[in-house]
Amino acid sequence: MLGWGIIGTGDISDRVVSDLVSSSDATVTAVWGRSTDRAHGFAGRYGIPFATATLDELFARADVEVVYIATPAHTHAEIAIEALQAGKHVLIEKPVTTSAADARRVYAEAARAGRFAMEAMWMRFNPLHVEVLDRIRDGLLGEITSVRASFGTPFQPRERVLSPAQGGSILRDRGIYPVTLAHWFLGDPLSLMAAGAFEDGVDIEGHATFEFAEAFAHLAWSGVRFLDLSATVSGERGWITLDPMFWAGTRARVHAGGVERIFGSPELVEHPRVGNGYGPMLKAVTEAIAGARLEHAWHTHADSIAITTTLDAADETMRNSELLKVPSISAD
Repeated sequence: MLGWGIIGTGDISDRVVSDLVSSSDATVTAVWGRSTDRAHGFAGRYGIPFATATLDELFARADVEVVYIATPAHTHAEIAIEALQAGKHVLIEKPVTTSAADARRVYAEAARAGRFAMEAMWMRFNPLHVEVLDRIRDGLLGEITSVRASFGTPFQPRERVLSPAQGGSILRDRGIYPVTLAHWFLGDPLSLMAAGAFEDGVDIEGHATFEFAEAFAHLAWSGVRFLDLSATVSGERGWITLDPMFWAGTRARVHAGGVERIFGSPELVEHPRVGNGYGPMLKAVTEAIAGARLEHAWHTHADSIAITTTLDAADETMRNSELLKVPSISAD
């Protein structure tokens, strides 16, 4: 029974803790909030016995073995390193950090401290994605030739996502899912082209083409307009489409296995979501820690650093080719 400390009291912490408290192998023992009132309010909703606005108090508790960090992205690296130095395991909300250099610092500290550390890329542990990835790796589609994925809605993102002072970025908040999907099936891109739009120095939408030796990926993300929320992986023998919302998917359509399956009646793969969908990832973290592992094989430190490196490259490229006309994110 792992004791969890929660760092951050926003909506994502609400959803994760809701799944944590229903787990039979975890208990939430402490929460930190940026104010005492927020911390106590969150603790009251979930019956958490200890609440504080002081990180040192949470890190000093023996009943906190692992912490989930869900603060603004620009704070992730320093909080994670402090937690690791205090002897805690860490699960860090995506993006793990706002640069690959910081991601390397976090994982180096985890290795030094002998503690588990992982970016909370819950999509990798979703049963639908696990099955799709396994079947593709088993050769269902043959050689993968392309990936297409997008995530765009005009709904106002969380305040921190748009804040220059908090390292806000739609690329790192939403674009990380299409980029991660491309990495799963095609690895590190050899080159990329990207363009985006910015407000107050914060990217609010963008699109990119990644080039590989014999494949490509077309990816897009936006906080100001709708984009198709599905994703498709194509290969020599067919393709698989992940239904919207692909990053939290419950259904996929397999267009492979013969002419009728490809063009007429694709196989439907379904995995209904349980709770908010974080349970499989949280169980995987618990098992990894129980097994004295410092990372999880499904989303390793190297995986996280590689994806963050690609995000860094896309961000730099967008800033060198900024789009001129976009809807205002602040418009009604």
